[in-house]
Amino acid sequence: MNFVKTWPSILSFCWQPSGEVFHFFSFLFTVNKHKPWIETSYHGVITENTDIVLLDPPLVALDKDAPIPYAGEICAFTIHGLEAPFEAVVLNGTSGEGQLRARSLVDCELQKEYTFIIQAHDCGSGPGGTEGKKSHKAVVHIQVNDVNEFAPVFREPQYHAAVTEGKIYDSILQVEATDQDCSPQYSQICNYQITTTDTPFAIDRNGNIRNTEKLSYDRQQQYEIQVTAWDCGQKRALHSVPVHIDVKPVCKPGWQGWNKRVDYEPGTGSKQLFPKMHLETCGGPLSSVRTTVELQTSHIGKGCDRETYSEKSLQKLCGASSGSTDLLPAPSAATNWTASLVTDSGRDSDLIFRFDGRQAAKIPDWVVPQNLTDQFTIATWMKHGPSPGLRAEKETLLCNSDKTEMNRHHYSLYVHNCRLVFLLRRDFTLVDTFRPAEFHWKLEQICDKEWHYYVINVEFPVVTLYVDGVTYDPYLVTDDWPIHPSQIDVQLTVGACWQGGEVTKPRFTQYFRGSLSGLTIRPGKIESQKVISCLQACKEGLDINSLESLDKNIKFHFNPAQSILVMEGEDLENMNTAVRKVSYINSRQFPTPGIRRLHISTTVQCFGEDTCITIPDIDAVVMVLQPSEPRITITGVERVSWPATDFRAPEGISLFQDLHIISTVTRADPTPHHAVLEEIIHNLDYCDILVLGEELRPDQESLQLQRSALLGKHLDATNSTSGMSVYGVDSMSNYEQVIRQVRYYNWQPGQVTERRFRLTCSELNGRYTSNEFNLEVSVLHSSETGEHVSHMVAPPQYMQVVHHPSMLHDLYPSHSSGVPSAATVVIVMCIAALVVVVVLGIYRIHLTHQQEVKLNETAKEGDESWDNSALTITVNPMEVGGLGTDGRDKKSSCYRRKETFVNKL
Repeated sequence: MNFVKTWPSILSFCWQPSGEVFHFFSFLFTVNKHKPWIETSYHGVITENTDIVLLDPPLVALDKDAPIPYAGEICAFTIHGLEAPFEAVVLNGTSGEGQLRARSLVDCELQKEYTFIIQAHDCGSGPGGTEGKKSHKAVVHIQVNDVNEFAPVFREPQYHAAVTEGKIYDSILQVEATDQDCSPQYSQICNYQITTTDTPFAIDRNGNIRNTEKLSYDRQQQYEIQVTAWDCGQKRALHSVPVHIDVKPVCKPGWQGWNKRVDYEPGTGSKQLFPKMHLETCGGPLSSVRTTVELQTSHIGKGCDRETYSEKSLQKLCGASSGSTDLLPAPSAATNWTASLVTDSGRDSDLIFRFDGRQAAKIPDWVVPQNLTDQFTIATWMKHGPSPGLRAEKETLLCNSDKTEMNRHHYSLYVHNCRLVFLLRRDFTLVDTFRPAEFHWKLEQICDKEWHYYVINVEFPVVTLYVDGVTYDPYLVTDDWPIHPSQIDVQLTVGACWQGGEVTKPRFTQYFRGSLSGLTIRPGKIESQKVISCLQACKEGLDINSLESLDKNIKFHFNPAQSILVMEGEDLENMNTAVRKVSYINSRQFPTPGIRRLHISTTVQCFGEDTCITIPDIDAVVMVLQPSEPRITITGVERVSWPATDFRAPEGISLFQDLHIISTVTRADPTPHHAVLEEIIHNLDYCDILVLGEELRPDQESLQLQRSALLGKHLDATNSTSGMSVYGVDSMSNYEQVIRQVRYYNWQPGQVTERRFRLTCSELNGRYTSNEFNLEVSVLHSSETGEHVSHMVAPPQYMQVVHHPSMLHDLYPSHSSGVPSAATVVIVMCIAALVVVVVLGIYRIHLTHQQEVKLNETAKEGDESWDNSALTITVNPMEVGGLGTDGRDKKSSCYRRKETFVNKL
């Protein structure tokens, strides 16, 4: 008999009588011969947020050693792959049943599937688990089932779309929602719905919104609807999304989003003109867009906002060479040749002369040398239109011709048939060969009825014309013989040419029709292009804001005056961005207020066509607001007394040693009905010291200013018996420093008890003027006191500028109902000054006689040996009556700085 086969019967037999016998036989005859057995692969499912895995097939391990204790029992399952969040537990060691559990909650959105290895372990050969055996390795695949825990969420917080009225759209726009669940059932959006009632819109399952009827721009220009969404598990979005739909009128190509008027606040720099403008092309495919922006300022003064300082001041500011002569100065007794001409003040005090074909002026012989050198410059502002009538005659701006007997033109500048012609006939004494004599330029600017700046530089035989800073060479040069020598004087004229010979009665001919301003001639030197550009430069124009951010494919071009900007590009959006950067800028501190017209023209080209869309031109205006006008205030000691000896001393007396000049503007205050004074810094262009009452007597008294006072400043000065004028564009502080050094001398102070002077200052050629500051100078004769000090009758009234509304009462006393607090200070100081005078007078009265004798001796010596070589501005003994050096009334607040018949610095 086979023992192995009978072994179970034996065990069964031995079990019956006694368990002890069974264990004994097992211990003697059994060992752990077999490894546990499990399936080769398992597939499991676990629902997220739970811990039990449902396996197919179930987890069961079999062992052929069963039913032998330990060897046939399953003690454990091990999982290989520590990253797997699962564990296997033994439910029944004898039957080998097990269960797979999650060690922590699994999340389908984090991981949908897991794969790992599992093995079964038997209990070994005894209670200690020794000599245990492992099953083969089985693969376990776990799939995580999704739970519908997330609601749909829209991708955008809101949606915008635009439609054209009168059209039915298949899809205006598409909304889209998403769901974070991991399964297709719960993550897909199965339905959208418009929750707003009574709207002419519908939505499909894909989120496409369409209109159900034709929309009207006049009826409603914008709609707002609410849209919600459901996932396929019927979970609804927590929040609906708003959809804005704009209704546009029927598309018309053109610029949109621009304002008819743009306000410009002076001093704010560059301001964008069209920050929201864009070009509507109605969807047409474009190949290029060309836009021209034009700033029209022909109605402003000389064509745009320029500095309105005097011609001499502008030349100094621009670094021009000295020696220029103004041929059209302001009419006065000394410059009376312009008195018969018609003037037009224009804007901002520009001095403009209008010629209508009947006016002309003779320039006195002493103004300009009769014979010009090989180098000279002629410059002028000119506004000229085509000549009236069929026959165009010569129109002379400047002419130098024979005064009598003959009718030879030595040099002249005239317009003929919209050509500018310069005639230059050299004298026989200078050249004796056939030389260039006539130079022609044919330019559109000559007859366009706009202001232009013309400069003719002559370096014989080369003649160059500058128009608005741009160089033009003559296109036609006519040669001629030099003029034969003669003893005939010449006559220089403006506005026509003088015909002194070959006629019965000398007369003007070839009259000019147009306007001229700033006509100057500079013998012996030519002007540089840099200075010419500075003299004619506009202070306002077009600009491009943040030029560096402009797309490189946009081509742009400014004209020299920056009044015209042309931009061209192929991409519409880039062109829209470029146009939004176009700005207006005005660099003047006090610009001319008023409108500046803007004209925008656009040309659009399509592929293969010249012009496919017509874009209407648009017109707008820049409104330059009124600048805050400055109030120039001069303060200082208004009455001084000096001993008689100081008037004839070598240093004289200082008239304005305590002078202060400030400028303030009134700013609006946030508090209603209040204003704030604010001090500002700007330049002055002249200050006049006028003698009130009897004029200065040249043999007895004088105003003087040392040359060193003007060094390093843009200032000059003229002097006469009527007073002194300091002029030039410079800071208020520099004017203060210079005027404080003006000194008054009187070599016979005994004949004068007092002198009165008036000081006024100006900015922008008289556009803004200061208060009239009056100074009274008294002479302290030796019989009264021997005190060599200046005594104030009233203290200096300095203005302290603070940002407080109460300052208005200090500057404008008429606005205050009470007595100013400064009055108390004035009274106290006056009393103190009087006490000082009395005490010092008593102390020195016993020395009066000795001092008088000594002073008389000093005066004699001073009259004989006084040296004024260091004082360069002197009284002009040729000064006439009550007029300044330019013939202007000495009492006028608009005293100019002309230097005819005066000694200049």
